[in-house]
Amino acid sequence: MKPLLTGYIRKIVDGALVQGTDMLPIQHGAYRLKQIRHPNTLLFLKRKLVKWDRLKPFFPIAIITDRIFEVREYENDLTIIHVKNFDKAYWNFINDYRSQINIPIVAVTGTSGKTTTKEMIRHLLSERMTIAHTASTNNSRTAHLHYLLSIDEQTDAAVFETAVGAPGDLTNAAAYLKPNIGIITNIGEHHLNYCKTIEGYIAAKGEIMKALEPNGVLIVNADDERTQTLDLINFKGKLITIGIDANCTFRASQVYYGVKGMYFTLHHKDITECMFVPGLGVHQVYNALCAIAAAHEIGMPLEQISERLKSFETLNKQLQIIDGINGSTIIDDTWSLTTTSLKAAMHVLQAVGHKKRKVAVIGTVTDLGSWGYIIHELAGDIIDEVGTDVLITIGKHARIMADRVKEIGKIKEVYAFNSELLAIDLLKRIVDDQTIVLVKGDMYSKALKEVAVQLRKK
Repeated sequence: MKPLLTGYIRKIVDGALVQGTDMLPIQHGAYRLKQIRHPNTLLFLKRKLVKWDRLKPFFPIAIITDRIFEVREYENDLTIIHVKNFDKAYWNFINDYRSQINIPIVAVTGTSGKTTTKEMIRHLLSERMTIAHTASTNNSRTAHLHYLLSIDEQTDAAVFETAVGAPGDLTNAAAYLKPNIGIITNIGEHHLNYCKTIEGYIAAKGEIMKALEPNGVLIVNADDERTQTLDLINFKGKLITIGIDANCTFRASQVYYGVKGMYFTLHHKDITECMFVPGLGVHQVYNALCAIAAAHEIGMPLEQISERLKSFETLNKQLQIIDGINGSTIIDDTWSLTTTSLKAAMHVLQAVGHKKRKVAVIGTVTDLGSWGYIIHELAGDIIDEVGTDVLITIGKHARIMADRVKEIGKIKEVYAFNSELLAIDLLKRIVDDQTIVLVKGDMYSKALKEVAVQLRKK
C-alpha cells in the first residue's frame, strides 16, 4: 500500500478526529476485524461492540466509523475518525486510492482457466516488472480491498482473478480495481445456485464489458460458444479475440501434444511465432493465448513471450501426471470441476492414454442449485462423447452421470459409489502398467483427493 497519513485520509472521507493523531502512517487496510494482521492498519468499522484487547497486539491502528466509541484507555495507539455517512466515506477512500494508480490492471474471469491464465500473465510480466496479483485462487469478494491496496509505488502492473458466484460480483470487483484490460477465458455452466439460469450466468460474466468502458481492452475466446452470445457489438473499447478455429487477433495453429506441454504456432498480424506452453491439453493453448494477448498489449514482444512462456510452472493438482500404484499412470485433476474443465480433462485422458486402458474417476459438480440433475446429465453426455474404458463416479449427485452413461450404453464398465472407500478398493484391483487413471474433482472434495493420494506410487 502507498503510505498515507491519517490526516490525509480524514479529509478524503470527510471525517472528524475523535481521538488519536493525524500523523499516523497507514500501510494496510481492512473492513473486517479478522483481516487485521499488522500495525498501522486502517479499519473501516460498522460494528457496535469491539473487544479492544484482541486488537491491542496490532496497535497502532486507525478506525473509520459512524459509531460512537469511547476508548480513552488506548488513546495513544488508537486513532478514531468519525464519519456521518459510512458507505460514502468508504468509497471515497477506494476511489481516491485507485485514482492515484496509473498502471495496467488485468481482470481475468471465466468458468475455467482463470487461475492458470492469471499465473501465466504474472509469470510473463514478472521477468522485468513488479506485479501485484491474486494469491493462488483467493478471489473472494472480501479480498478486493486487500488487492487494491497491494498496489504501491513499486508496482508496474497488476493481474487479478474476478470470480462470479452471483450476479453483481464482477461489477463489485470492478468498482475497486477498475481494470483496463479484461479477459473472459470461456463460459460454461457454474454457480447456477445464485445465477439461476445459464443466461443469468452469461450475463454475470458479461458485466466485465461495462467495467472496462469506455477505453478498456477486452480479450475473449472467439471459439467459445457461450462467449459468442455476448453482445460485443455494443462494447466501445478495444476488442481482442483469441482462438484456434476462428479468424482471430491471436490465433494458434499446428497444435500438438509434447511430453510435458503443448506446441503451437502463433499468428498475430503478419507475425508468426513458435510457442511451447507447459501443461497438457488444448484448453492450455487457449489459456496461453489469453495470457499472450494481455502481455503483448502491455508491451511485451512476442519473441520474448515465446521464450519466457517455456519456463511457466504448471499448478499443483491441475492435470498433474504422476506415477501410480502397480505401474499405472495417474492424472491428478482435483483442483476444480465444471463441465468445461471435465471436457478438457477427458480429452487429455484420451490423448495421454493412447493405447492404454483409460479409467475416469469423477466427483460431484457443485454450486448448481436446482440445475444439479440437468448439469450432471450433461456431464454424463460429455464423458460418453469423449470416451473412456471405465467410469467410476463418487458421490450422490455424481451417480446421475453414471446412470446417464449406462443409459447410452457405449461405455461398458460403469461404477457408482457414494464414498471413496469402495472406489479405492476397486481401483487397487484393476490398475496396472497398462492403465491410466484420471481423478477429477474440486479442491473441496476430500473423497476425490483421497483417491488421488491412495493411487499415488509410494
